[in-house]
Amino acid sequence: MKKLIIATVGCLFIYLVSCKYEPVYTQQDLDLESSIKTHSKTGNINWFIMPESSDYANFPNQDPKNPVTKEKVELGNLLFFETGIGIAPKKAVSIATYSCSSCHIPEKNFTAGRFQGIADGGIGYGVLGSGRFKNPTYDGTEVDAQGARPLPVINLSYVRNALWNGAFGSFGMNEGTESVWGVGDTLTKINLENREGLEAVITRALIVHRQVINKDILDKLGYTAMFDKAFPDLNEQERYSPQAASHALAAYFRSIYTNQAPFQKWLKGDKSAMTIEQKNGAALFFGKAKCVNCHNGPSLNGQRFAAVGVKDLDQIGETVFKTNDGRSKGRASFTLDNNDLYKFKVPELYNMKGNDFYFHGASKHNLKDVVQYFNYALPENPNVTTERLDPFFKPLGLTEKEVNDLTELIENGLFDPNLIRYKPSSVTSGNCFPNNDTRSKLEMGCN
Repeated sequence: MKKLIIATVGCLFIYLVSCKYEPVYTQQDLDLESSIKTHSKTGNINWFIMPESSDYANFPNQDPKNPVTKEKVELGNLLFFETGIGIAPKKAVSIATYSCSSCHIPEKNFTAGRFQGIADGGIGYGVLGSGRFKNPTYDGTEVDAQGARPLPVINLSYVRNALWNGAFGSFGMNEGTESVWGVGDTLTKINLENREGLEAVITRALIVHRQVINKDILDKLGYTAMFDKAFPDLNEQERYSPQAASHALAAYFRSIYTNQAPFQKWLKGDKSAMTIEQKNGAALFFGKAKCVNCHNGPSLNGQRFAAVGVKDLDQIGETVFKTNDGRSKGRASFTLDNNDLYKFKVPELYNMKGNDFYFHGASKHNLKDVVQYFNYALPENPNVTTERLDPFFKPLGLTEKEVNDLTELIENGLFDPNLIRYKPSSVTSGNCFPNNDTRSKLEMGCN
């Protein structure tokens, strides 16, 4: 016999097993929905809703050569934090002391804890990675660091072309660039294999970040059985390979969504999830401030490159490594076209709160300064001349209150506070992570 539940909101005196209460809309909510719909590719706000992290079949932009499975996600999750595969460092002192997560810390929104990430050649952890520094035995040219701030590894299902210059991935914004695949960065020849950006760039990353995947290593660390479950259709040579590991890591990356952020909850019907100020900020984002002109993807990313005149990493007055790796050139470092100089990929905007460093050159330290930078539209990099600036980079005319509301949206309305759910409690090797050097272990309290 069904249980009688009486409710006066959303269902009136009817027999139900459970009663669903309808969301309470204000005029502000209705106006905001209307504005968002005009920028949705489907004409519906649902286009901006992220899938659940276990809804593998509905992850967008999957590589047909690497469909996401539970087994791959679980394997990739562990490999990402595994220091045991970092066994090809420049110097023996760093063997098995770093991982992918050395530069992408979950508690730091999967970014580095400092303005420039250091994997091989770094020691120490401090507070959420802020205390990592160059090993004194390393020359600055030997450390594994890049001449641009590390991008976060969240919401990557919406990123079809990887890195700030978008060099990896055969589709999306790289269609028509085939003539330069494998030319500037020889590793971009992997684009010839018709791969999505994640699958292409991670194979490269294992090489660049001096990590090793083979049967002997997997046996030693205890991952062989997981590779068997994740890739049962591959022969042994293909199964225990960097390519298979990259597929597992890509599957894990595709599962990391900021789908618990207030704006996501609001999109899904909980109209109380955002504050009035956050809703004001969203109205500005999709309206007067015109942020959506560039940040128009489901993760509020953008399929374009833009020059907005911010400083490069070597212009911020800090000691920076590998500043000659071409990354300050932006898109031009891949296309070899001077028209693309200083254009960088439009990034996603979720979980920016507390990152401490913003833009590719880490030149801003809080989100209000970022919003004000676009509000004033005054370039700070002398290398980026006026004619190179993006046509959308113009003063916004926002009042102080509007700047505060827009900042509140980005800082808190787009913030998922529970990214720790994507971090394992341990890795198969039993090593400490994200770092495994003596100083880091002491600072992290890991034995």
